Amino acid sequence: MSASEQDLPLVVEFRNVVLRFGNFVALNDVSFKIADVPDKGEFISIIGPSGCGKSTLLNLIAGFLQPTSGDVLVRGRRVEGPGRERGMIFQQYSSFPHLTILKNVLFGLNINAAEMGLSHEQRREKAMELIKHVGLLGHEDKYPHQLSGGQQQRVAIARSLAIEPRILLMDEPFSALDEPTRLEMQELLVELWYRIHPTIFCITHSIAEAVYLGERVWIFTSAPGQIGYDIREGIPPSRGIKPLEAQERTEFKDAVRAVTEAFRRVTQRADGKKVELG
Repeated sequence: MSASEQDLPLVVEFRNVVLRFGNFVALNDVSFKIADVPDKGEFISIIGPSGCGKSTLLNLIAGFLQPTSGDVLVRGRRVEGPGRERGMIFQQYSSFPHLTILKNVLFGLNINAAEMGLSHEQRREKAMELIKHVGLLGHEDKYPHQLSGGQQQRVAIARSLAIEPRILLMDEPFSALDEPTRLEMQELLVELWYRIHPTIFCITHSIAEAVYLGERVWIFTSAPGQIGYDIREGIPPSRGIKPLEAQERTEFKDAVRAVTEAFRRVTQRADGKKVELG
């Protein structure tokens, strides 16, 4: 945590978290603090070897799993299960197939109507606004099977953002998309982050995608998973810059090179010891 963030309240905190599945240690002694930066949030890209615990980390924040030992806190409270302040987007398209796009986006709003204090008309207005934000205006009466893969992920993003989560958890959300669509989705996500200001944790297997999306990059060690590197310095901003244009810039290439080298160092460590943070 930077000096400027030390006095801010925390949105997510891990305290010496260990998670075991039987004899397998998925996460080992993971600790971090993420400040609740007002009118901004943070965007953390997460990369690491397969099976290193990246998805496990997101599932702990989401409340789908409980730690074997240690504490997982969201906004100062121990996580005991899923909650409205945390939205999750998976690699697989997860829209309700029997509902139109509008009804998919309205689903969470309707469930949380009393808590959010929104009338029927306000919920519909909010849903339509988000459909517009993700570029699906005119498709609201279609069903998911009538949309492309990229459009279906836009629905998932709109549905997650509708209930105003403070934290957005994304597990390889674009990996099943073709490259042109993936680049479009990267640009859309960065713009939505700047506009709506959630704290985002996003897993990806692409170092270039991690650098483009995040303002910091976590590199996980091989299992048992730990945060081997937390890289902030040298990650260039990407808002308003198309991914292919960003990839041609010297500062972007330098950042990809630095993250790639750190990733190589992490994957060469197989003794389970902590890697010095970069």
